[in-house]
Amino acid sequence: KVGWYNAVLPPAFHLPYSDDTLAFVVLSTPSMFDKALKPFVNKERLKIIRDPVDQCVSHHLSHVKEKFPDQKVDVIFDYEILPSRKPKFLAQTAAHVAGAAYYYQRKDVKLDPWGKKKIYGVCIHPQYGGWFAIRGLLLFPDIQVPFLEQSAPVDCVSTEEKRIELLEHFNFHWQDGRYRDIIEVKERYSEEQKAYFATPPAERFRLLGLT
Repeated sequence: KVGWYNAVLPPAFHLPYSDDTLAFVVLSTPSMFDKALKPFVNKERLKIIRDPVDQCVSHHLSHVKEKFPDQKVDVIFDYEILPSRKPKFLAQTAAHVAGAAYYYQRKDVKLDPWGKKKIYGVCIHPQYGGWFAIRGLLLFPDIQVPFLEQSAPVDCVSTEEKRIELLEHFNFHWQDGRYRDIIEVKERYSEEQKAYFATPPAERFRLLGLT
């Protein structure tokens, strides 16, 4: 429910819907690369592709909207920003309140070792660890669900030591991806997918055979 999200954020970040409005957080799992992105790029090869992943997600979510012809469906993508340069929604907070992935933050560590350093939080999925992404929100403004019960996200990094290790890896060594394997995972990005996301955006087209 939108109200769960708005309740944990300051008013500047609130979504402009009533508290009981139904919303879905959209995640992509490791298999998205082979099952969605590569087929999309092959199909759209003759069209102008600016950002393959964003356009692929947009393409698939537009199909979801078509499945509900009698409903108003609003889509917010993870990369969209407001004129103020603030993101249109805070993806990790949304995933946490929806019960999709646990958003580990500095406040989840009792004995904070970082002093004045800025420490960013990170979501961990109980099956995919850090090998997933939050892609967007689907909102159904005309569907109110006052009796929907909130599910807590799975606290899969439950020890103090592991949480410190996770935030250390994510904040200071994120390039090596170790934070993604903070727990045992059932699926990771393929080597091809890792190479794709490790490549600067302007050079990714070559990897997909688009240049």
